[in-house]
Amino acid sequence: MVQRREIGTDRGKILSALVFSEWIAEVTGRKPHKMELYKRAVTHGSHGEKDYQRLEFLGDRILGLVIAEKLYHEFSSEPEGKLSQRLNGLVSGPVCGKIAVSIDVSNHLLLGKQARDDGARQSIKVLGDVMESLIGAVYLDHGLEAARSFILRHWGERITGMSADIRHPKSAMQEWAAAHKRKMPDYDLIEKSGPHHDLKFTVRLSIDKVGEVQATASSIQTAETEAAKLFLEKFT
Repeated sequence: MVQRREIGTDRGKILSALVFSEWIAEVTGRKPHKMELYKRAVTHGSHGEKDYQRLEFLGDRILGLVIAEKLYHEFSSEPEGKLSQRLNGLVSGPVCGKIAVSIDVSNHLLLGKQARDDGARQSIKVLGDVMESLIGAVYLDHGLEAARSFILRHWGERITGMSADIRHPKSAMQEWAAAHKRKMPDYDLIEKSGPHHDLKFTVRLSIDKVGEVQATASSIQTAETEAAKLFLEKFT
């Protein structure tokens, strides 16, 4: 008995692969050679195949190197401390996630059913991880110069447009409290929610006789930072 091939299904897979290849070429600026690298870069652990974690590990280090080098030359008169503050802001998970959103990463993620149901496609943490894994894939496919070009293409305006005041919001918060003779701010974790791959932490920041705010993020540290920003905007 001759088995019939599902031509429609095969055609759909070919079309999907072509769309993915064209998207990779568009966002990286180079025609992909090793498509398996890019497929792995967008594969979540829930999908049941080799996932993006090893590429993410590699891409994270390359991102740090490229951004650090750019900052070293762009802000040639600044001391190490200020450069470190800039670097930490630019390579943070939320920034990587926002850039991933801007290049439409979510529509190309390979996710298992549970992760899809849990909203992983919209998770800034997941998208940020995939952004770093794509950097790793570009590096392995085309080399360091291509990875540098890819990074600066999408991070460039964030680097050159950075404010001169780069104090960390929590540091600025402490300075404000001291200058106004207030007690130091209290940060309290009031809620932890969401699936394991996309935990959310809600932090309350309060200063006695001034007020309080709440912020939610994918880590306690980020939630505290966002709360400090909100407090400064609202009460200072």
